[in-house]
Amino acid sequence: MTEPAVVDVRGVWRSFGSFTAVREMSLEVHPGEIVGLIGANGAGKTTLIRMILGLELVDRGAIDVFGAPPSRGTRRRLGYMPQGLGLYQELSVRQNVEFVAEAFGIAAPPLPDALEEVATRQVGGIGLGLQRQLAFYCALSHRPELVILDEPTSGVDPLARTKLWDTIHDQADTGRAVLVTTHYLQEAQQCTRLVIMSRGRLVAHGTLDDIIGGQRAITVRTAEWARAFDALVAAQLPVTLAGRVVRVAGTDATVVRAALDSAGVEAAVTDVPATLEETMVLIDRDAKIES
Repeated sequence: MTEPAVVDVRGVWRSFGSFTAVREMSLEVHPGEIVGLIGANGAGKTTLIRMILGLELVDRGAIDVFGAPPSRGTRRRLGYMPQGLGLYQELSVRQNVEFVAEAFGIAAPPLPDALEEVATRQVGGIGLGLQRQLAFYCALSHRPELVILDEPTSGVDPLARTKLWDTIHDQADTGRAVLVTTHYLQEAQQCTRLVIMSRGRLVAHGTLDDIIGGQRAITVRTAEWARAFDALVAAQLPVTLAGRVVRVAGTDATVVRAALDSAGVEAAVTDVPATLEETMVLIDRDAKIES
C-alpha cells in the first residue's frame, strides 16, 4: 500500500475484569480497500471496533485513526453502522436522516427511492431490510473518509445483502477505506483483505488465497451420507455437509477412509482444496489448542 493507513492498530489489548476481549491485536486499513474482520461470536471484533471509534479505552498498545488517536475529531470523518443499527425507532425515517445531518452540520440529503416511499413512517414500523438500508444511508450521509460496518447485512434476505455489498464496493471505488465485520463467509470473499480473529487474537490475515493457502479437504460421496457423517463425527474429525456431500477439513484421506471402513460405509473419497469456511474451522481449532 502506498497511501498511509487510515486505521493503524498496533499490539492492542483490552480486558474487562479478568476477561481479556482483545489481546495483542494489530491491523491496518488503507484508502480504497475493504478489510473484512472475521471471527466467531465472542472473537473480539466489536470490542476492537469500539476501540477504533474511541468508545472503549485501550489497555495496552496504540490505535491511530487518520494519524491520531481516536477522538471526536476523527469520528466526524468516519461513518459507523453498529450491529444494533443506531436508529431511533419512534422517529420517522426522514427524522432519523435529519437528526444525523444536524449532528454533522450538513444539509439533510434527499432520500433514495426505497426510503422516500416510507419517509414519514416510524422506523420501528418498517422491515429490517429497510432499517439496515436506512442505517447504512445515515452512516454515509456526511461523505466519510472511513466507513466502519459491524455486521451490516445480518438478518436480511440475500437480495438485500447483495445490494448493500454493491454499495460497499462503490464506497471503496471512490477511495474510501472500509472496515466491515460479517459472519457470512461468502460475503467475506468480496473483501480486499481478511483479518481473522479468534479468542481476541489475530490468527490469520491476507487475501482469500493467502488465508486458504494449501489447506485441503476430503469429500465423501455415498448414498449412505448420513451414516458416513455420523461415523466421521464419532471419529472426532472436523466434518461439514454440503448438500449430501460430506466434507472433512485438514485430514488425510487414509484417516477418513479408515473411519468409514470401521463403520462399514462404502464411499468415494476425494482430496480437494478447502473452502474458507473449512479453513476457519481449522484456524479456530488450532487457536484453541494454542490457548
